[in-house]
Amino acid sequence: MSDIGESPMSDMWNKIKNMLFIYKAVDDKGVNKEGEIEAPTRDMAISGLQHRGLVVISIKEEGEKKSVLQFSFFDKVSTKDVVILSRQIATLFEAQISALKAFTMLSANTENKLLGSKLVQVCDDLKAGVSISGSLSRHPDIFSNFYLNMVKVGEETGKLNQIFLSLAEYLDRQYAITTKTRNALIYPVFVIITFFIVMSLMFVVVIPRLSAIILDSGQAVPFYTKVIIAISSFFVNYGFFVLIILIFLAVWLWRISTTEHGKIYLDRTRLSVPVVGNLYKQLYLSRIADNMNIMLSSGVQILRVIDITSDVVGSFVYREILKEVADGVKSGLALSVAFEKYKEEIPPIVVQMIKVGEETGSLGVILKTLADFYKREVDDAVDTMVGLIEPVMIVVLGLGVGLLLVSILVPIYNLAGGIT
Repeated sequence: MSDIGESPMSDMWNKIKNMLFIYKAVDDKGVNKEGEIEAPTRDMAISGLQHRGLVVISIKEEGEKKSVLQFSFFDKVSTKDVVILSRQIATLFEAQISALKAFTMLSANTENKLLGSKLVQVCDDLKAGVSISGSLSRHPDIFSNFYLNMVKVGEETGKLNQIFLSLAEYLDRQYAITTKTRNALIYPVFVIITFFIVMSLMFVVVIPRLSAIILDSGQAVPFYTKVIIAISSFFVNYGFFVLIILIFLAVWLWRISTTEHGKIYLDRTRLSVPVVGNLYKQLYLSRIADNMNIMLSSGVQILRVIDITSDVVGSFVYREILKEVADGVKSGLALSVAFEKYKEEIPPIVVQMIKVGEETGSLGVILKTLADFYKREVDDAVDTMVGLIEPVMIVVLGLGVGLLLVSILVPIYNLAGGIT
């Protein structure tokens, strides 16, 4: 009887005592490993894998699933999260706290769950003897090539707290200027979409009913009213085909935006748009100057600076320019000379200032001045655009709707006058 009674309890105890975890890891030769391990807790499972010389990338209990409400769409680490993290790391390093302890504290206290899980993995890598830059490099979706190279410079120079503080300030500047530019463009896009929706409804729903009254009256119809009625008739009869063409164009644009040549073409088209194109040029020039300044000031070699900047500039056109500039510098050209042939994308004033910086040995200072200048230019351009967009859009909307109403209501008014 005792054997019969102890067997279920023993099975239950074994289930509690050892849980099955599925893991992904990397060995000391960089080879990916996947498998299962039994352990009482997750921490003990990780510890067991580390004793085998493995660096754990991910580990989860068998059968563990995400909550129904936890979608990957919401699992995102924003630039703002990285800025806050960088400031916290700089503060902890300045207080002489070890890297492992600092990242352990941050992983337990960060509000972003995805970032917290990534930091746990960084802690595991640090325990296994991986460098900070090497640990962060396993998460390229969060830490850019520029960020990783700056951390590597900090490790080599022993100035990690200063590097993380510089990174936080740099990312903060880029986040602020990018957000301001994007927000400035959201409003006009929203107004334009609203305008087209209102006009479409007018042409498809309202005007056909009113035009039937006008045409049935037999009175002379003004030319501008005939034009409006013809446009309305076209949308009523062929609007479905127009919608199909627009969907086809949207799919075509999406398809070409996934190719290298398509990305460059769309980026160049955006840069050629009046006002908006100039705004983007100033944004990219500010980013290039700021990025190059912070890396040169940290002692990164010029070719490496140009190469990393090309990866983080955010423009396919400027990325290609920087890659060609790097080739020119590699062949012995001065940086200013390599930039000279790109007169449309790189203003002459930028080339001249870089040349002065090269001649005086103060290229970093010159680049900082350029970055500050173009940041102010972007701020001023955005403020001006925001100030003008609202009244211009209101006028355009008023004129468009007013023209439609006048074209239709005047004949109806004349008809009513004739009846009376």
